[in-house]
Amino acid sequence: MIGNPVIGGSHPDPSVCRVGEDYYLVCSSFEYFPGVPIFHSRDLVHWRQVGNVLDRPEQLRLSTGTSSARGIHQPTIRHHDGRFWVIARDLSAGGTFVVTTERPAGRWSDPVWLDLACAVPDLAWDENGDCWCTTTDGHAARVDPCRGTVLEGPLPMWTGDDAPRPEAPHLYHVGGWWYLVFDRGDAPAVARARTPRGPFELAPGTPADTAGPMPIRVSGRADLVTTPSGAWWLVRPGTREHPSGFHVLGQEVFLTPVRWRSGWPVVDEATATAPGESPAAPHPSRDDFDEVALAPFWISPRGLPEEAWSLTERPGWLTLRATGDTLDRPGCTFVGSRVRHLDSRVSVRLDPGTARAGLSIRRDEAHRYDFEVVPGRVDVIARIGPVRQVVASRTRPPGPVTLTIRTRTTDLVPPSFVRPTDEPAGVEASGPDTIAFHVDDDPGPLAELDGRYLSPEVTSGLAGRVVGMYVTRGVAAFDWFDYRGLG
Repeated sequence: MIGNPVIGGSHPDPSVCRVGEDYYLVCSSFEYFPGVPIFHSRDLVHWRQVGNVLDRPEQLRLSTGTSSARGIHQPTIRHHDGRFWVIARDLSAGGTFVVTTERPAGRWSDPVWLDLACAVPDLAWDENGDCWCTTTDGHAARVDPCRGTVLEGPLPMWTGDDAPRPEAPHLYHVGGWWYLVFDRGDAPAVARARTPRGPFELAPGTPADTAGPMPIRVSGRADLVTTPSGAWWLVRPGTREHPSGFHVLGQEVFLTPVRWRSGWPVVDEATATAPGESPAAPHPSRDDFDEVALAPFWISPRGLPEEAWSLTERPGWLTLRATGDTLDRPGCTFVGSRVRHLDSRVSVRLDPGTARAGLSIRRDEAHRYDFEVVPGRVDVIARIGPVRQVVASRTRPPGPVTLTIRTRTTDLVPPSFVRPTDEPAGVEASGPDTIAFHVDDDPGPLAELDGRYLSPEVTSGLAGRVVGMYVTRGVAAFDWFDYRGLG
């Protein structure tokens, strides 16, 4: 029984490859920079983020107009001829690119743009060393990934008008067959042919799905991988559902065993996966900012200019400098981390000086809760669509302050609930969680807010929640950032 998800939090569209006994996995990053996080594992269960594929501005230029639904989508990672290859779609630039490296945790090349319209691309090499790119519209093209040129095609992979449209395809060479695994909305579908040129025939059935003991919405791009012992597994995106109908963490990475029956891959129901918290955190729970560079798990919407942050200006602290005067619009200084647990506690030690700075939990500019410090005061601010409201305040003395945002899925409060001493206004608690805001060691929260407004059912975009540090006026310093999953 595998404790799923194996990577918690917003890590959609996972793609995986194996080299020897090492597995490498990448995910979509949408509007966040750095782009395309890359993870390493030796067992497919315990993963550690080792870098980002797109970690330089010359590789990834996301304009301030890049919405939360765009940016980098559905990367594929493969290993061929001693190199790692990642192909992905940049919806902001309107194109498909390939980057390569010999060391996944090291420096990746600048993008090579493909002269091919492919909504969701995939790469595979045949026995002659030719590279094939398959696309969502049901075509395959032989390409030169080093130059971005099309050598043959695109060729139709299907015959007949009733063939399904292969959403989010992956192509594999197993035995004497080429298999195409793609998303059909409710479950992965499989087809096969003798060559990448097709025509492909659809499997007589589809791989069985097992949801496990708690509701999981499993959909999107699945990727097959085999172990050194010959076992097969499927990594795929899924979301943990809540009885309220809201889900808050985005698509996470789930692992499912696969067996082969009559020449077709089938999800193995006999060893169904068991949903639960991730067996290992993708990165350390605390950052004391003692290194010379930011850890790879830190992300910022659309970019983070070098002048906006420093780890050397005040050694042992992360110094942030305002580049915009509001979180309501792109271009502000924000450094965050993906929320990975349904119940969590995030704390920071902040020396604001005379700045306006704090801790924010967000889905996008128009849907977030800010824990903000200004001279002499701490505010809790709710931004829900067109409404921005200070919901609670308290005075504070000068000097450093500890801010804590705690999320819980039990003992929920009604949407109108603000302070623990207030009586609810007759509104029944029906959201997915409660988000509480604590200052220093105060026994009670300054405010508690309904988490439904930071869910995709209310907001736009595909990513899950991100929690992070920000400054919108002046310069502020953060001594540490501490993230804890609470079961």
